[in-house]
Amino acid sequence: DTPAAWLALYFAFNLGLTLYNKGVLVKFPFPYTLTAVHALCGSIGCWIALELGYFKPQPLTRAEAITLGAFSVLYTVNIAVSNISLHLVTVPFHQVVRAATPLFTIALGATLLPNRGPPSKLKLMSLLPVVAGVGFATYGDYYFTAWGLFLTLLGTFLAACKTIVTNLLQSPPPHVAKLGKLAKLSGTTFHAPQLHPLDLLLRMSPLAFIQCVVYAYLSGELERVRAFGATEMTRGRATALLFNGVIAFGLNVVSFTANKRTGPLTMTVAANVKQVLTIVLAVMIFDLTITPTNLLGIVLTLAGGGWYGAIEYGEKKRKSRA
Repeated sequence: DTPAAWLALYFAFNLGLTLYNKGVLVKFPFPYTLTAVHALCGSIGCWIALELGYFKPQPLTRAEAITLGAFSVLYTVNIAVSNISLHLVTVPFHQVVRAATPLFTIALGATLLPNRGPPSKLKLMSLLPVVAGVGFATYGDYYFTAWGLFLTLLGTFLAACKTIVTNLLQSPPPHVAKLGKLAKLSGTTFHAPQLHPLDLLLRMSPLAFIQCVVYAYLSGELERVRAFGATEMTRGRATALLFNGVIAFGLNVVSFTANKRTGPLTMTVAANVKQVLTIVLAVMIFDLTITPTNLLGIVLTLAGGGWYGAIEYGEKKRKSRA
C-alpha cells in the first residue's frame, strides 16, 4: 500500500485496457457506447463494494454535490473532445500534443493551487526528455487542421483539469480550503469533499453513463449499435465487452487511488510513460516495426520517467525526515 505499488497497478491496468480496447473496438467500433459500458460496470462494481462494506459513503452538502456534477461533465467532455480531435489530426500528432499535459498541469496547479508551491527545477528538467521522447516515439505523419489543433489543445487542457480536480476531490480539507484565482473568478468558495476513491467512483460512474448514452444518441451512434446488436452481436463479443468493463472498473479504482497517493503531476508523467510502454507492447504483440527515431523516443521517455520518479522519491523522503 505505497505510492509506487499503486503506480505499478496503474501501469498494469492502463496498458491492459488500452491494448484490450484496441481489440474490442475492431469488432465493436462504438467508442461512446464502450465508454458507457465502462461507466455502467464502474457503477455496478462500486455498488457491490458498498454492499460488502469496503467503504462508507460520505454525506455531501448541496455545494459538494454540484461540484461532483460539474466534475462528471468535465470527465465526459474530456473523452468527447479527445475522440473528436482524433478525426481531425493524425495519431502521432495527437500523441505529441497530449504529451504536453504535464506542462498544462504545472500551469493550472500554479494558478489553482498556489499554496502547494511550484515544482522544483529538477522536476521541470525531467519533463523535457519525457515530452520530447513521446514526440520521437510517435514520429510519423503530423497532419492536422486548424480546428483539429484547437480541439487537441483543448483536450490536453481538459485532461490536466480532470487530473487536478480528481486529486482535489480526495484531498484533506486543509489543502483545498483556498484556491486562489479560481475562487476570485467564480466569486464562490470551492467545495471539495474528501472522498474515498470508491465513493468518488460510485458518484461519478452513473452520471458519466447517462452523459455518454446521451452523446451516443445525439451523434447517431446508438442507432448503429442497435443495428449491430440485431445482426452481429454474439455471446463471445458480449462476454468480451463485459470483461472489458471489469478491467475499466479496476483501472478507475487504481487510477483514483494512485492520483490521491502521488499527485496530479506525477499521474500526467505516468500517463506519458504509459503511452510509450503501449508502443513497446504493441510492437511485441502485433509484430510491428519501429524506426531508430521511434526507439530513441522510447528510451528518452522511459529515462525521463525514471528520472522524475527518482526526484519525486527523494523529495518525499526529505520531507518525511523534516
